[in-house]
Amino acid sequence: MRSPRRCSRNGCPRQAVATLTYVYNESTAVVGPLAAFAEPHTYDLCEPHARNLTAPRGWDVVRHEGEFEPPPPTTDDLVALAEAVREAARPAPPRPPADDHDLHQNPPTGRRGHLRVIPPTH
Repeated sequence: MRSPRRCSRNGCPRQAVATLTYVYNESTAVVGPLAAFAEPHTYDLCEPHARNLTAPRGWDVVRHEGEFEPPPPTTDDLVALAEAVREAARPAPPRPPADDHDLHQNPPTGRRGHLRVIPPTH
């Protein structure tokens, strides 16, 4: 599952809830709800940075007046989570039986998920 988008401000660890876009030919900064996709010339902002943004002298700020809320999970996120659960629950394929000599050379290891049980060597 992909991680939530973070605020673009340096050092800010908060989750982004708004998108800042500049309209240079109109000297306007627009702060609106979080865009569906991150674009190269936009900036994702957390709520405190979106609410307190100021623009240079002579510029206007157009700000969304509603609530800034984190976006709901997308279908892609849910599908990725379901696939990860299915993969983790999938049983390991059976191995062919080993002869007695092979057991002494390569002792069996138990495996469950991402953990392995390795028997002690004598």
